[in-house]
Amino acid sequence: MEFNVTRGDRMDINNKNEVNEKYFSNLSARERAIFEGGISMGAIFHQFIGTPVNSKSADSLENAMEKSIKLQPGIKKAKVIINRKFLAGLDNEFEYTGLNGDMLDVQIHAEYQKARAVIRMKYIEELNYPLMYVESI
Repeated sequence: MEFNVTRGDRMDINNKNEVNEKYFSNLSARERAIFEGGISMGAIFHQFIGTPVNSKSADSLENAMEKSIKLQPGIKKAKVIINRKFLAGLDNEFEYTGLNGDMLDVQIHAEYQKARAVIRMKYIEELNYPLMYVESI
């Protein structure tokens, strides 16, 4: 595979029609909604895992995560819940812990044209894992 990196004729990133035609024309509206939601969920997970959090900062961290992910293309709504049971009674000298996937319940609503997808991440007890999945289309 050859990569051509040129600095000559640049595409205007603000011309959404041109960008969509060149890079996303191989996707249906449904696939694009799922793609945008999935990319955004991955960004939440990999960007915020490890962030110091305690019961005093959880609300503001949830809010920051929601607001930042709604900047992504096609994201119409985001809801982040940090499970407070993981934050109760922190008794280390720093009184915080690092955010991890087990603590998160996240729902992202993505939309492209008339297609809508709800992407979810939550801890699934029977899997012992914070699973990311398509909740609905």
